[in-house]
Amino acid sequence: VLATGCRWEDVPPEMGCSGRTAHRCLQRWEEMGCWDRLHADLLRLLRQAGKLDPDLVIVDAVLVRAFGGGELTGPSPVDRSKKGSKHTLLVDRHGVPLAIRTAGANASDHQQIIPLVLDFPKVKGKRGRPKEMPDELYADRGFDSEATRWILAWLGIEPHIAKRKTPHGSGLGKVRWVVERTIAWLKGLRRMRIRYDRLAVVQDAWNTLAACVI
Repeated sequence: VLATGCRWEDVPPEMGCSGRTAHRCLQRWEEMGCWDRLHADLLRLLRQAGKLDPDLVIVDAVLVRAFGGGELTGPSPVDRSKKGSKHTLLVDRHGVPLAIRTAGANASDHQQIIPLVLDFPKVKGKRGRPKEMPDELYADRGFDSEATRWILAWLGIEPHIAKRKTPHGSGLGKVRWVVERTIAWLKGLRRMRIRYDRLAVVQDAWNTLAACVI
């Protein structure tokens, strides 16, 4: 369902269970924290292999249509106020998704960035205490806010956020491009490209499962 975007009723019986059973399990395992534990374990394995860099993170967001509305939706500012959602991603230097949050499409970017940073996972896999927070954060002009910079600095994070009404060519794109690639991978999973599920708990499950797949 995540990869193809098909309806739950269209899950073939050869998969081992009905689509409705899979839907119940998806929601139940999200409430039990199973998907979060799976994501944490995959991040741990990546760090053990030297393929995860939690020192530097990049943030960006993508808007998707939300047919039928539901929780965590709102009027889209770029789609004639039709119902939509905004996925905000936090990735490491290589584009590995560390956290994904969903809000209404009309939610401002600078109000999403701090809650997302606070979701920064404490990844194990090497000796010593896992990092509590990244050292640096990169983001585009949509996240421009002096209050955001102040809070990030207070958390011990050096902010690199482009300022509005300044010429392009700051060089931040040389670091930020990996999050654009991760967003492309995210939208390659058809259930993440268009939102059909109304419940926030189900969308949270898709977010974490999509991060695991990527």
